Amino acid sequence: MLSLVIPVLTPEEMKQVDAAAPEPVDVLIGRAGAAVARVALDMLGGAYGRRVVVVAGKGNNGADGRAAAERLRGRGVRTRVIDAADAPGVVPHCDLVIDAAYGTGFRGQYDAPDADGAPVLSVDIPSGVDGLTGEASEDAVQADVTVTFAALKPGLLFSPGAERCGRIELVDIGLDVSGATIHLVEAADVRAWLPERLPEAHKWQSAVWVVAGSRGMTGSANLCARAAMRAGAGMVRLGVPGQEEPQPPLEVVGRVLPAAGWDRVVLGELDRFRSLAVGPGLGRTDATRSAVRALVAAARVPVIVDADGLVALGDADAAAPVVAQRRHPTVLTPHEGEFTGLAGNPPRPDRIGSVRMLARRTDATVLLKGATTVVAAADGRVLLANEGDARLATAGTGDVLSGVVAAFLAQGLDGPEAAAGAAFVHATAGHLGWRRGLVAGDLVDLLPAALSRLDT
Repeated sequence: MLSLVIPVLTPEEMKQVDAAAPEPVDVLIGRAGAAVARVALDMLGGAYGRRVVVVAGKGNNGADGRAAAERLRGRGVRTRVIDAADAPGVVPHCDLVIDAAYGTGFRGQYDAPDADGAPVLSVDIPSGVDGLTGEASEDAVQADVTVTFAALKPGLLFSPGAERCGRIELVDIGLDVSGATIHLVEAADVRAWLPERLPEAHKWQSAVWVVAGSRGMTGSANLCARAAMRAGAGMVRLGVPGQEEPQPPLEVVGRVLPAAGWDRVVLGELDRFRSLAVGPGLGRTDATRSAVRALVAAARVPVIVDADGLVALGDADAAAPVVAQRRHPTVLTPHEGEFTGLAGNPPRPDRIGSVRMLARRTDATVLLKGATTVVAAADGRVLLANEGDARLATAGTGDVLSGVVAAFLAQGLDGPEAAAGAAFVHATAGHLGWRRGLVAGDLVDLLPAALSRLDT
């Protein structure tokens, strides 16, 4: 995996990093306080005549806030520190509230004092937000800006915490986070992963086989195939089991497949292809289940399995022996319902931990769809893509994502990068569409523009 620039640490991992730091705690607190004071001055537009109230707790989070207060006093800001345990219902009138009540390790309920219209700057995470899950008290702090240290925390990226942190400022205070196994994906990462198409390239170098749809139900198959083309596949072959007269999208090559035993036909033609997408719209018959399992086990190319393909694999205990026969990347892309079928339970509030566990049980890369999409490799590495929004909550967008994953696998990306890169580009395409009325077909046509934005 290529080196990524934005690490994410769970609260427990952050504690371990703090404990391993060679500098004394008071040095780190001083650096954190200085960083908070710099951002505060920027929000205030200067120091002269400004008033700041710091709500500070007893732990290191509170110490960071008190260190910031000292810095601000040194710059001439009239600063008052209020103990979080004794905070009034409404803070005294001021130009800025610094929330340093509780940090990433907070559990339980917190009723934040009313800021009385003043902007709020949170230290590390808005108080009342769970640093691991993003769960939040009903009256947790609503920040305008959050200054967080060394690495992002999951609670800043998952709802509802993500909606309470405002703009995030990530500040380096000298801690070693090189051992992070969770990273947030940005455009620069996806751009670095995707190879340039060489002058002598030909269509078979990134060809994708798509097995999707069923007789009379070809919408998901067409969306998946078109998305693969738009995302860089040199050519796409589409087979819909049981469809006697293929009518694929214009640029896609149709292939007649029998209603049962179609896995043998596909396997006989896979040698020239670089990836396989299987599952969207296939249906849930016994014949489909047998064919999917046989095809996935024997395919000697990277495979992405989605939708009805996931149902065919069964739960994790049934899927693991199928994946164990493979020597190429396997990507599973469930939504929450499909995740429940695989894992035997819904995702826990700790979505990262849940996806890691399923990836380990299946020995596959698992992508759990969501506003913040979680991609976990079997070895525990995690990539997060948090560009998604409600525009993607419409029928067929998951089929589009499957096609993009397949195209990225065909271009040589490993499972985690293909899945996370596809999630990022898929969400970016959504941002380029209408806020209301966007449909999956629109998303396919926006993929080239989304890919082009990676270079800007």
